[in-house]
Amino acid sequence: MDSRVAPELVFDQRLGDIFAVRVAGNFVNIDILGSLEYATDVAGAKLIVVLGHSDCGAVKGAIDHVQLGNLTAALENIQPAVAEVRAAGGVASSKDKKFVQEVSERNAQDAAGQLVTRSKVLAGLVDGHKLTIVAAMHDVSTGVVTWLG
Repeated sequence: MDSRVAPELVFDQRLGDIFAVRVAGNFVNIDILGSLEYATDVAGAKLIVVLGHSDCGAVKGAIDHVQLGNLTAALENIQPAVAEVRAAGGVASSKDKKFVQEVSERNAQDAAGQLVTRSKVLAGLVDGHKLTIVAAMHDVSTGVVTWLG
């Protein structure tokens, strides 16, 4: 679920090999859930990767409380991750690369967790060992993917 990074390139796959659902900021909503339920239960995907990336503009916008039309509501979905990292002692600044990275990682992990708590279909597939859901970060400057625990 990423808007800037082509998963086919990151994971060395061809077009059509990956069922990609994208949204700036990796947040979960009903449209994302419905698309992922289709991808897994109907089309047969066995793995969901919530792929955040370094230097994420949506995360920076959420940190800065950007107000712009519908973007305002979209960025609100990232605020829980901002609050979690701030509560752990982070200094809330979009200029602080470490803070932005920590929020991006937390947000990807939160989104991965929400997939099973907000979808009975996905939860059932995970419980039945037919689906794995993981969070990861893509470093846009190096191309390295780091899997998050």
